[in-house]
Amino acid sequence: MNKTELVDAIAAECDLSKTAAQRALDSVISNIVKAVAEGKTVQLVGFGSFGSGTRAERTGRNPRTGEEIKIAAAKTVKFSAGKAFKDAVNG
Repeated sequence: MNKTELVDAIAAECDLSKTAAQRALDSVISNIVKAVAEGKTVQLVGFGSFGSGTRAERTGRNPRTGEEIKIAAAKTVKFSAGKAFKDAVNG
């Protein structure tokens, strides 16, 4: 399912116009991104939690030349699925 299909499903299920469903979905995504970028955790009970983490600097290897390279430290995004979500996927 892509974003357009998700908007169509939301519009149909919630009796909204596609434009209103699009705005609602964009708002949800934008607010999750904003909160995680600020270092907060977004927890949606039954669905899961979005948060941020850090990845330390490490040494890697260029696969083409075999030369060692330094890979800079970076912030990462983490998602942990909630119990209800896991149960739904597992049947």
